[in-house]
Amino acid sequence: MVGGEGWPGIVPHEERPQIDTTVAHPARIYDYWLGGKNNFAADREAGDATVAVNPYILPGVRANRAFLVSAVRFLAAQGIRQFLDIGTGLPTENATHEVAQSAAPAARVVYVDNDPIVIAHARALLTGKPGTTDYIHADLRDPATILREAAHALDFSKPVAIMLLMILMHISDDDKPGELVARLLAAVPPGSYLVISETANDVDDEVIAASQEEYNQRVTDTQWASRTRQTFSRYFTGLEIVQPGIVTMGLWRPAPGAPVPSRPIPAYCAVGRKP
Repeated sequence: MVGGEGWPGIVPHEERPQIDTTVAHPARIYDYWLGGKNNFAADREAGDATVAVNPYILPGVRANRAFLVSAVRFLAAQGIRQFLDIGTGLPTENATHEVAQSAAPAARVVYVDNDPIVIAHARALLTGKPGTTDYIHADLRDPATILREAAHALDFSKPVAIMLLMILMHISDDDKPGELVARLLAAVPPGSYLVISETANDVDDEVIAASQEEYNQRVTDTQWASRTRQTFSRYFTGLEIVQPGIVTMGLWRPAPGAPVPSRPIPAYCAVGRKP
């Protein structure tokens, strides 16, 4: 296991970063939007300022969490027992390992994040059966490292679900997100799945442009990009897209009785199977 005893990839105590609570941090902002408690005044201020110009954010992040739950339950029902969740952010309620292991206790989940602040929170906040939930400190832009370290816990000769929820929006076009996704998919066998959600810039584009500008001014270390449905669909090239296909957030197999958005949330989500 990477990182020694306990969680793989965890930064030793003496090397853990000092957390600057006066500077807004993307993972803590998202935690605030989800109603979590792992955030500070600067995060709440930045979060509120972005919400003020984008009324979709709060229903959107909640719909994204519901999408995660629905997708993981669907995958577990298909027999998937391995999950690679990249760009997970701060652990929150209904995290991938909680949902997967409630449906299939033997499920293995590997979380990946490039943020040392997230890593510093992981040991205290993540729970799971020993050996079935691991955490890797790595960057989506370095898929070779992700795959190498994840192989300590996952068997890449068997199907794996690759989870990329609201992380590709932090990958610039210069970093070629489509190629990064393709490299991850090339490492998993037939029967594996790809799960993606990403902000759209062709649904209420003026609101998205305004909120991106507000966010990017306040969070300088991680920028926010968004993409069209056509670009989003390219991630699934060669895959069998699971019904209902590529839809806006909140419309992918919602739970019975779950509220349906009154107008499209500007974010796309989909699940695809590698044939």
